[in-house]
Amino acid sequence: MATSLTFIGGAGTVTGSKYLLADGGRRVLVDAGVFQGEKELRELNWRPFPVPPASIETILVTHAHTDHVGYLPALVRDGFAGEILATETTCELAAIVLRDAAFLAERDAEHAAERGYSKHTPPLPLFTTADAEQALRLFRVVDYDTDVDLDAGWAARWTRAGHILGSASIRVATPSASVLFSGDLGRAEHPVLRAREIPPGADVVLVESTYGDREHHEPSAKAHEPLADLIRRTARRGGSVLIPAFAVDRTEVVLQTLTTLLKDGRIPELPVFVNSPMALAALGVYRDARFAGELRPDLDATGFVDLPHLREVHTTEESIRLNDPKVPCVIISSSGMATGGRVLHHLEHLLPDSRNAVVLAGYQAEGTRGRALLEGAQHLKMHGRQVPVRAEILQDEEFSVHADCSELLDWLGALTPAPSQVFTVHGTATSASALAATASERLGLPARAAVLGETVDL
Repeated sequence: MATSLTFIGGAGTVTGSKYLLADGGRRVLVDAGVFQGEKELRELNWRPFPVPPASIETILVTHAHTDHVGYLPALVRDGFAGEILATETTCELAAIVLRDAAFLAERDAEHAAERGYSKHTPPLPLFTTADAEQALRLFRVVDYDTDVDLDAGWAARWTRAGHILGSASIRVATPSASVLFSGDLGRAEHPVLRAREIPPGADVVLVESTYGDREHHEPSAKAHEPLADLIRRTARRGGSVLIPAFAVDRTEVVLQTLTTLLKDGRIPELPVFVNSPMALAALGVYRDARFAGELRPDLDATGFVDLPHLREVHTTEESIRLNDPKVPCVIISSSGMATGGRVLHHLEHLLPDSRNAVVLAGYQAEGTRGRALLEGAQHLKMHGRQVPVRAEILQDEEFSVHADCSELLDWLGALTPAPSQVFTVHGTATSASALAATASERLGLPARAAVLGETVDL
């Protein structure tokens, strides 16, 4: 029998990555992320899964970001009981991410019920803490660069992707085909992690296309100078700088950048608050000596963050006090695209004051509050009300750890053997189509953008 591939998510959009392989009656899922952004995308999270979750034997995970693992508890609740395979650090980070996601889902449902801003009665979470804990019991650790036998002629291999700690591209061999899933690919160099590596080639390749239609801006003569200048100006006018940042990896990169800027004398010595229990837990994993081998060799695992006035915010009470900073400071809080979490309360209180500033640290998906700020929104809707935007807004794409178009082409061009078919995934329709066209033109590869819900025979 032929192997079939179904694009259940991560096609025509940057989130919700889910790719189903089937061959000889077996089903294996690669990634299980939630959709984020526009309302019509988020509503897809509530639709019945296209196949019974109990019929999936194994789930293979590229990395621990929510748009790649956040749907796992829902699958487990609905019947999936197989193994979830991932690298050791992905397993560590996924535990942090899923527990936090469950807590936020339950809390948001409670808030919606209390304040009456949900159309559903009663409002329900996508999954519960119990669902997340059950999912975590199914995780199993795999090593990089090792063929993992999945039985019945199936095998998988994880290769370092250089996107976040533990991230990987996964090559899956079935009885009749081989498929390489890029996962999210890091840039040629990561500020904190070891560089990505080139996996063995495959018949069919799925490559992410987040930045498939553009190049990253050349960094200024001094790295992150627009950010440094913003922090200096904001402090002088008595305001504070809010940086919405993904809890896993982006917070670490932001902290490492602030450390460098301070040591170089380019920003004043301000209090720096990390207000995200998930980000603080992830920072602990990045600093864990067990995983020092995954960091850049020129980086000290315990000292790459060295800020004299770093403050960890754990409790709700501490978080509430930060809504009205008494002195200029920097606040780092998740989520990175302002879709949820503690950062919303800070935005609600800091945006109306023109002394303050908000730094968007990387890509902002369509339909998110981060994208709205980037596009010049005058008001943001939060917790059922419109909040005026008077704070200064800056996007710093130097924080991005997604490969740009040239870096994606370099990765594709280095695959041996070259693929016979390329599908561009994990990007908007525009960026996915652009990367497919460029890969066809420059590399001579048969490439096209994947279509959500499509099934192809390989």
